[in-house]
Amino acid sequence: MPMAEPMADQPRPDQAMRQSLKSLGLLDDEAGAVFERLAGGVSSDIWKVIADGRTYCVKRALAKLKVEADWFAPVERNRFEVAWYQIANRQVPGSAPRILGHDDKAMLLAMEYLNPRFHRLWKNELRDGRADIAQAQQAGNRLGRIHSRSAGNTAIAAQFPRSDIFQAIRLEPYLEATAARHPDLKQQLFALSQKTAETRLTLIHGDVSPKNILLGPDGPVFLDAECACIGDPAFDIAFCLNHFLLKCLWNPPATGDFLRCFEAMATSYLNEVDWEAAAQTEARAARLLAGLFLARIDGKSPVEYITQEADREKIRRVARPLLINPPGQLADVAAAWAKELSQ
Repeated sequence: MPMAEPMADQPRPDQAMRQSLKSLGLLDDEAGAVFERLAGGVSSDIWKVIADGRTYCVKRALAKLKVEADWFAPVERNRFEVAWYQIANRQVPGSAPRILGHDDKAMLLAMEYLNPRFHRLWKNELRDGRADIAQAQQAGNRLGRIHSRSAGNTAIAAQFPRSDIFQAIRLEPYLEATAARHPDLKQQLFALSQKTAETRLTLIHGDVSPKNILLGPDGPVFLDAECACIGDPAFDIAFCLNHFLLKCLWNPPATGDFLRCFEAMATSYLNEVDWEAAAQTEARAARLLAGLFLARIDGKSPVEYITQEADREKIRRVARPLLINPPGQLADVAAAWAKELSQ
């Protein structure tokens, strides 16, 4: 699974990781194995391994994330990531990588390697202006089906007893931390965080982003489910739609296509909502989208490609009023952004 590009230096994994792979039956010929450390993620130690005639990826959760701010998260999230992959693949075959092994003590998983020749990273496609509406539609459909088929399932819920990881990795660093930069919006941001935390309707991924989606020959494949929990499905769709808005500043000539992808993904996703009235999910997603839009420039995990203060101000001019007077539909957020960009 191509998590990122290989780093220039390619040391071997530490002894603990190699021992885990041996115990999982994935590393017999250590001397003949080839290891490549993969860069790009902030929350895990990730390697590509070629050993014993197999190629696979290994991922071990880190307690402290690799960002400037002090950002810690329980390593047990690795266990829930494995469970999400397995459940998603049962519900929508091919929607996640296959798990080859899991060391629950080391919080390490091994999964299939998806050849980048046939699995393109969606973030890179969007960066280059290749905004395929059909792919956006299919991603929304797959995400909606995973949510729908998990809703009300007590057996699935029993596998995800914790909510503190989602709080630590998503709600606090995104919504709550943003209040430090916008103290006048503290009430709105914390209320949004609390409402999201209290809404536990189905199994969610927690990090549905183009950087975590591969466009494969059989459809989108979702990666990096470290934030998986029982929660509000509106968070997943809002988190992904947010990137179509942000990408308008990364590749302005593709703005029209990005906004059409936004509409296509939102529509196909909402068509799958059957655990409640679709309008209820959409209203929560629209409110979350306003907060997440602001969070990606003023929270603990700002997007790396928005570097001009003038562009950050554009986002603030749109997001702040929407947090004060929450929108009822996702299209309301997109329309406000399109209007700002046209000025």
